[in-house]
Amino acid sequence: MKASAAAAMDGAVDLADALGRCARGDQGALRLILEAEGGRLLGIAQRMLQRRDLAEEAVQDSMVQIWRKAHQFRAGDGSARGWIFAILRNRCLNILRDGRRLDSLSPEALTAMQDARLHAAGAGLDALGDTVALKDCLSGLEPPTRRAILLAYVGGFSHGEIAAIQSVPLGTCKSWIRRGLDLLRRCLA
Repeated sequence: MKASAAAAMDGAVDLADALGRCARGDQGALRLILEAEGGRLLGIAQRMLQRRDLAEEAVQDSMVQIWRKAHQFRAGDGSARGWIFAILRNRCLNILRDGRRLDSLSPEALTAMQDARLHAAGAGLDALGDTVALKDCLSGLEPPTRRAILLAYVGGFSHGEIAAIQSVPLGTCKSWIRRGLDLLRRCLA
């Protein structure tokens, strides 16, 4: 197991292979995924949820879902990393939608959390770091489309919230996101 931990630290983990091994019941492969991506998963969850306890819960729940649904991953449909992070994103959004966990927060804390999500989405292009291809493709989108995608996938906002933020009809917002994602797929292919 030490070799797999070293591989995870070097970033040399083949996530698609690890997901295939998870689908076949190899628990070591799940541990390898957590070692390779756990820090980034926790960072994203904490940025979306603004609470460490909820972020840890989201990562744990995501790992369970990855284990249970690894057989559903298809390499031809996208990257393994994207599939893993989509599970985390969906889990975080479910936590945000479930107001019971947020009841203990004051109205000021809830406002601060919403502002932090807006800020994270606004800084989306800068937060990508060295991901040059994605940055270039996002830069090629029309500004309202780019902002809608960043609000959805970095800020974690629903289509309805994005429509309200951008003062456009819901259908327009959905169209921007759908067309923008299609353009991004073609650009990155």
